[in-house]
Amino acid sequence: MLRSLARTATAAKARMASPLTTPPVVKAFYSTALRSTATPTGRKAGYSLYNSIRTFATETDAADQDQQEKVIGETKKKTFQAETRKLLDIVTHSLYSEKEVFVRELVSNASDALEKLRHSQLTDAGLDSGKPLEIHISVDEAKNTFTIQDYGIGMTEEEAISNLGTIARSGSKAFLENLEGDAGAASAKDKIIGQFGVGFYSAFMVGAEIKVFTRSAQPGSKGYCWTSDGSGSYEIAEAENVAVGTKIVISLRDECKEYAKEAVIEAIIKKYSNFIDYPVHLNSKKINAVQPLWTKSKNEITDQEHIEFYRYVAGAWDNPQYKLVYKTDSPLAISSLLYIPQRHMEVLGMQREEPGVSLYSRKVMIQAKSKALLPEWLRFVKGVVDCEDLPLNVSRELLQDQSLSKLRQVLTGRVIKWLENEAKADTKAYNHFFEEFGAFIKEGVCTENEATRPNVAKLLRYESSAGTTGEVISLKEYVDRMKEGQENIYYTCVPKRKFAEESPYFEEFKEKGIEVLFLYDTVDEFVVNNLREVGQHKLVSIDAADIKDAALENSSTKDDAKDGAKSTKEGALAEAEAKLEGENIADWFRQTLGMQVRKVDVSKRYMSHPAVVTEHDSPAVRKMMVMMSGAAKVGEENLPPTPTNLEINVNHPIIQKLWSVKSDDPAFAKQVAEQIYDNALIAAGVLDDPRSMLKRLNTIMEASLQASATSKTKGTVMQPTKVEVVEGEKV
Repeated sequence: MLRSLARTATAAKARMASPLTTPPVVKAFYSTALRSTATPTGRKAGYSLYNSIRTFATETDAADQDQQEKVIGETKKKTFQAETRKLLDIVTHSLYSEKEVFVRELVSNASDALEKLRHSQLTDAGLDSGKPLEIHISVDEAKNTFTIQDYGIGMTEEEAISNLGTIARSGSKAFLENLEGDAGAASAKDKIIGQFGVGFYSAFMVGAEIKVFTRSAQPGSKGYCWTSDGSGSYEIAEAENVAVGTKIVISLRDECKEYAKEAVIEAIIKKYSNFIDYPVHLNSKKINAVQPLWTKSKNEITDQEHIEFYRYVAGAWDNPQYKLVYKTDSPLAISSLLYIPQRHMEVLGMQREEPGVSLYSRKVMIQAKSKALLPEWLRFVKGVVDCEDLPLNVSRELLQDQSLSKLRQVLTGRVIKWLENEAKADTKAYNHFFEEFGAFIKEGVCTENEATRPNVAKLLRYESSAGTTGEVISLKEYVDRMKEGQENIYYTCVPKRKFAEESPYFEEFKEKGIEVLFLYDTVDEFVVNNLREVGQHKLVSIDAADIKDAALENSSTKDDAKDGAKSTKEGALAEAEAKLEGENIADWFRQTLGMQVRKVDVSKRYMSHPAVVTEHDSPAVRKMMVMMSGAAKVGEENLPPTPTNLEINVNHPIIQKLWSVKSDDPAFAKQVAEQIYDNALIAAGVLDDPRSMLKRLNTIMEASLQASATSKTKGTVMQPTKVEVVEGEKV
């Protein structure tokens, strides 16, 4: 610090000899700095003034520089080669998709120049620009100019001709090649941004004429002025009053006047170059105040820094509920900082979330809110991914598909593992997260490939019959507590828990102590259909027909033992008669319902309901079919229900009463049979519009009341049928 202060003071003394170029207030600052270095007691005050002097003097230099540089030598006119002119035309008109990226490219080049000087000073103390390692940009709407200046390594005449006069000749790339084996090469390689040699020429997209003033940091170097309008030739001449480093002055085209506006340039810098290593000043105001936190180690980042960085990258005001610092060198060099918000914007049907992670390479943004980094279902994740060795094309805008696919695969796997770890660390907090973001996880199960889908499924959480309302478990927890011999994972899709617990399909599982997952969202049907199994266990709906599971069979042994007591000759005869009667009842239902059913069977389920349907459309699929058919339009008939299989409980009082009256009143019996079928459809959740059965239901109630009134007239009171269900008995 003292050596730097002394150098500044010496420079001040030289400048004070020229009163025309040094404002009085600057003289006062420099005089104080000189006195501070002369006495030990004044050094402390000198330190505090030092930064002020540097900043003020730099801003003054930047503001006055246009009047200082002056061409004094012979102008040499040179012509680009034919192929170089073609390349220049491509760079100017075709290479970049947006003109605004010229700011990014010039800032990247300036950062490289500063880094080259910093690295070179490690081995050559004589190299010094006499200015802080900063980048200064100024725009002037009146003059319609854009100016960028760095106090970096600068260029000699030969280097200017080589680097600026030859398209695709990258001085940064050559610098990196020369670093091989040098001490400190690794740190420099990480910070060199421009490696393609075409970034400078992006300025011709917006510039009618470009002037480059440059002077090498090598002691005794002269300054030069390089000028071109991009038409195929350039001029170079010696110039005086050129500061060490490089200054580019762009006279903007008439159609590009917006790039002379401070607000426009500030937005572009914050978009692309907000995280480069060196300060960027725009019209004397520092604008890149946010640090690239992903370059730090996990333990170096404070909670407050996380909050501020998250709010910056996410454009949010809340605090992140989860954060991940992820770095790896294989298979790609990745440094990332990812966050998960407290809430998302898709709740209550609001707009769809945009991808929230931006792709950087060496702290320069390549893609904002990149759709390629993470799959669509992880769009709620916010943050930054910096991949230093990601192969880019020369415009930095296109990525090689193979490398990008590998990056996407690595990041997706890491995010899934991250959420899995959070679930293990704090179950309650994760369940709260799933309540808010569960729809995204379910989308992931439906859209991921077969290799990734099982890992995403580990993040799912559902209520089950073994827990209470609001208590959720993972699929792994379900598997871990399955009954001995149980082969399948059972679930039911219902809107509410009450419907699941009252479902006729659930009765048998409840009786036999087999846990059932309760799925409440419509999308859950698609989730289980895509997932199909967890490990070796299939996901099976409790309303499926002919479920085969050892756990269900073993649970019925006591019922079989009870039935075995009747296995006498008399009992066998009664069983045969009951079977025949059941087949007759099923045949009558089949004829009565006609095309509404595929087949009718005597149910083997444990249930207290008259009938259930199987092999039916899922409620979600049914709703989709209705919407696609346009049946919901006014004046159109409802979409005919898909025929199902009907299972009847021949021991149920309603079925037995119906069988006894079918001969006396066939029309009434047919209405009751149809009502039983509709009730079964309602229990399955696949009846499109229950209002369709109101007329029939009123007729049945009217007939029932009429029968009751007739019985009273004859002096008898109709007693309700008493239904007795023996515990554990199969009906």
